[in-house]
Amino acid sequence: MKRRDFIRTTAIMAPVAGLFPADLSFIKRESEPGKTEKRSLGKTGAMISVLGFGGIVVMNVPPEEASSSVKLAIDAGVNYFDVSPSYGDAELKLGQALEPYRKDVFLACKTDGRRKEDSRKELEQSLKNLRTGYFDLYQLHAVTTLDEVKTILGKGGAIETFQEARKEGKVKFIGFSAHSVEAAIALMNGFDFDTILFPFNMYTWYAGNFGPQVLALAQEKKMGILALKAMAKGHWPADVSHQNYEKCWYEPLKSEEDILTGLRFTLSHPITAAIPPGEPALFKTALALRNRITPLKNEEVEIIKARSLKGSPLFRYPSEQPV
Repeated sequence: MKRRDFIRTTAIMAPVAGLFPADLSFIKRESEPGKTEKRSLGKTGAMISVLGFGGIVVMNVPPEEASSSVKLAIDAGVNYFDVSPSYGDAELKLGQALEPYRKDVFLACKTDGRRKEDSRKELEQSLKNLRTGYFDLYQLHAVTTLDEVKTILGKGGAIETFQEARKEGKVKFIGFSAHSVEAAIALMNGFDFDTILFPFNMYTWYAGNFGPQVLALAQEKKMGILALKAMAKGHWPADVSHQNYEKCWYEPLKSEEDILTGLRFTLSHPITAAIPPGEPALFKTALALRNRITPLKNEEVEIIKARSLKGSPLFRYPSEQPV
């Protein structure tokens, strides 16, 4: 059997039965009145907020606005911040705004580098930009193809930077984000990662068969599980305006009711946290709904399933593009 076929077969065979509605009893959960719930992050021992702050929120905004957004999140109990050097000037803006709170937050960063030299260069620059001596979590960013996985895990690959940086105290935990089931499965089977950041979304889950396989394997490996795209609806229709959502490459859920449904679906799974879109208004809406993000009931799941099956998901499994 060819390697690609093996990975695909492994994903199909992943035990997805009984995953949802989920039993969250094995995840440690902490709640404080008015604040964002915190959950345990896999085997790391960290407790992080169920809503994360995506660095794109502060991209291309004045420093005063960036500081205001960070303070709003901190005051609401958010302690999980995630950024990447590919988010324009977000690292610089977030570094300045987070400086007064650094010791109290869980700071995650990423690299687009696939080789050792490239990823090391980005790591060192990101540490400077974010005014910190270490990252709580350092991640491979948006891995999609099996060729990328081969490069990352091979000799001279980015994983060597991650391992060395952890020994140097510049990185506490090692993770990745992925945009295909195939790449996610290959990475998890190729290295003992601490976390995964992946699109877990009601439309992709049901209409795209995208997510259950990844969640099952991540659970089996006792990884910390983080979610992207919980508030995504699908690709932008040609007749729908993007005017108020310049930081969203996809059409987001817009109404409070829909946003709450999307977040509740994702966080009713054994997932520690979800990162809302980088559009500031959407992040603020998610933050305002923080105390209403409760586990779904069985009858609600059936309604969401029927609705989601009619959608057009951002991602599908098997992938529509070659991996």
